[in-house]
Amino acid sequence: MKILIADDERVSRTLLKATLTKLGHEIVDVDNGIEAIRLLLESDGPRLAILDWMMPGADGLTVSATIRQQAAAYVYIILLTARDRQADMVEGLGAGADDFLTKPLNVTELTARLRSGERVIELQQRLLESQAALQQEASHDRLSGLWNRGTILDHLDKELNRTRREGGSMSVLLVDIDRFKHVNDTYGHAAGDQVLCEVSRRVRSLLRAYDTAGRYGGEEFLVVLPGADEGNARMVAERLRDGVQATPVTNESFSHEVSVSIGLACTDAVGFESAALILVADQALYRAKDAGRNRVEQ
Repeated sequence: MKILIADDERVSRTLLKATLTKLGHEIVDVDNGIEAIRLLLESDGPRLAILDWMMPGADGLTVSATIRQQAAAYVYIILLTARDRQADMVEGLGAGADDFLTKPLNVTELTARLRSGERVIELQQRLLESQAALQQEASHDRLSGLWNRGTILDHLDKELNRTRREGGSMSVLLVDIDRFKHVNDTYGHAAGDQVLCEVSRRVRSLLRAYDTAGRYGGEEFLVVLPGADEGNARMVAERLRDGVQATPVTNESFSHEVSVSIGLACTDAVGFESAALILVADQALYRAKDAGRNRVEQ
């Protein structure tokens, strides 16, 4: 584990660094609180810190309080001090410290405190990973990996409000996989899932950096194009159409030529109501299907 030592006493800092290095840790050492704050706030900064209570620039309490207010990731903080009064302990905990080590150091006690810190950091990391997984589950479609219907509709409303407020145009695309039922009926639902996932991947890869796509339902996707008038939206739509049909979707048991039909709607013609915009795009999608599929209509 990477550990930061902040202590202005060179001999004390050197001895502690040597001890921690023997225990297998990567050590970053500084002699003042200002540098400690800078390093601990870096995105890849140490997650465990041993801070001397008294040092120049910012003392251990100030460093602790600052890290608690500003650090994005949890940093386990051990205060290094000769103080052992209960009032001092309460003050340190109030500033955000997790634990204390008293001078002179006892290696056995140091090892035990470090293990406690490592367990806390590990539990915190697991919690963050669980929260991220839950957020991913709540906002994304499990099969395609795109945003789910609720999330893409929320995003559409936000983009419409922003465009209305700032001025300009934006467009939406409704993208539907052609003859998708035939894939399921002919090759089975596992093959259908593969086609859907691959089309999703191709759509996502062909969009501009600020465009977004979500699974609207079944084999249909909603694409939100901020800042795109009808001409720009049509170019994006044609790029999607060409990219999806460029190569067949294959595995060891089947190879299937895939295409999409796309309906386009722009705020310049429809206005800024999401329901109306989607309705017009849906009507254009039906025209694309009726006209023979594998085409863009608006």
